Amino acid sequence: MNPFKAGNLERMLAEQIQKMQRVQEQLGEERVQASAGGGMVEATASGLGDLVDITIKPEAVDPSDVEMLEDLVLAAVREALEKARALQQQKTSELTGGLQIPGLFGA
Repeated sequence: MNPFKAGNLERMLAEQIQKMQRVQEQLGEERVQASAGGGMVEATASGLGDLVDITIKPEAVDPSDVEMLEDLVLAAVREALEKARALQQQKTSELTGGLQIPGLFGA
């Protein structure tokens, strides 16, 4: 049987599309967290890389040092988004067998 026959290719493509859709749904439900300042600021992102929550402990808020709070928020957000990208790469690598496909979840 020739796996490259038109019917086989269409079926294989449809299966891959379904798998990609499932992975996207899973990534949308997954959450990654990062913190900065010893947990003073926490950022949560979805597996798709959407920022979904920021938590700032009251003791992190010092009106005389707003710049420090801004730096902590930025650090936590950057780390959370990096973790989301790593999760995306892991999930898509499982799907594609390590093959990087341009445009697939930001690859």
